[in-house]
Amino acid sequence: MGYGADGVGLPESVGGYAVERQLGAGGMGVVYLARSRGGRAVAVKVARSELATDPHFRERFRAEVEAARSVGGFHTAPVVDADPAAAAPWLATAYIPGPTLGALIEAEGPMGEAAVRQLGAALAEALAAIHGCGLVHRDLKPGNIIMASDGPRVLDFGIARALESTRLTATGVAFGTPGFLAPEQAQGLEVGGAADVFALGAVLVAAAGGAAFGAGTPMGLMYRSVHEAPDLGVVPDGLRPIVASCLAKEPGERPTPERLLDLFVPGGPTYSPTVAVPPPPSYAPSAAAAVPFHQAPTGFGPPNYVEPSTRADVDFMAVSADSFLLVDAAGVELGSPLGEVRFTWADISTVEYAATSPKHLGVTVRLRNGAAYPCVIAARRRARLREWLEDLPLILEYFR
Repeated sequence: MGYGADGVGLPESVGGYAVERQLGAGGMGVVYLARSRGGRAVAVKVARSELATDPHFRERFRAEVEAARSVGGFHTAPVVDADPAAAAPWLATAYIPGPTLGALIEAEGPMGEAAVRQLGAALAEALAAIHGCGLVHRDLKPGNIIMASDGPRVLDFGIARALESTRLTATGVAFGTPGFLAPEQAQGLEVGGAADVFALGAVLVAAAGGAAFGAGTPMGLMYRSVHEAPDLGVVPDGLRPIVASCLAKEPGERPTPERLLDLFVPGGPTYSPTVAVPPPPSYAPSAAAAVPFHQAPTGFGPPNYVEPSTRADVDFMAVSADSFLLVDAAGVELGSPLGEVRFTWADISTVEYAATSPKHLGVTVRLRNGAAYPCVIAARRRARLREWLEDLPLILEYFR
């Protein structure tokens, strides 16, 4: 039975889990609320069919499912089942009732200093556990945080992490959500646990009612995260230095999650994990003490695992020092020293591209009215240019 994200109608079951309703859909697939044979509620994420045909995705999906299983359910929605070999790979996690942090803020308004401090400590603890298992989340944001009754849970492992290396996202370019992306992510550089700390800082600004890098286009947000200081005006004075340190431009200048716990909860007890885990990366510290969290309503807001989105997902991006190409569900955006232009798919006739040198990608967007807009993006390495040339036809075919 086909139950891919682009299937018609609601499937009766996925991998033996009886489907009750659809929770939502996004760039990676569909999420269903389902029940195990024993009646347990689970959230089943089913990958898009075009991802299923990509062996890179399947390999990464299998590895990331195993890694996600090692993260304690205390911090995340536990992975209970998965089938990377299915016609449409799927992942089942425990269903955790509660609103997303984004939905909670939208409904109840900004958090006060005490609540933001507790949120920061809880998320720092979650990141310590995640990094301690050798993982980096790379897309921490209010829509990936469920405000459960026992504290926040960080979501979106497995499919999200596997999607990062599929050919549909262009290996080596930015993956994540502009506005929460660390500078190294926005520039397509190597990413470690410090990028999650940067995102945590941006999440806390959002919890306080602000936006660390304002609003606007994805490229504008990423430019500001790389080159401009964050806007911390709404952050309570007692927390501003901590949040500012999280949002440092250089990864090495950001505190570790363990250090953040000391800053958010001074003088708290120390904690050593009792379960053996894989050796952590050089950046990741050990976990520290838990802190109590305010009780969030469990039946409020949109279902979890789904982020209300006001922008198109970033699906392909090629960036150089002074130019960029962005392709997403809304259309194509070009940037050059002369400025930025964006076109919707309804306006575009063709998108032409070719290597103009061993390290340069030439792109021309031709509009239905006959106008043409050229752009040249310089790759750091020849391998990066080859990746762009391999991925662009997949992206353009998908959206056209």
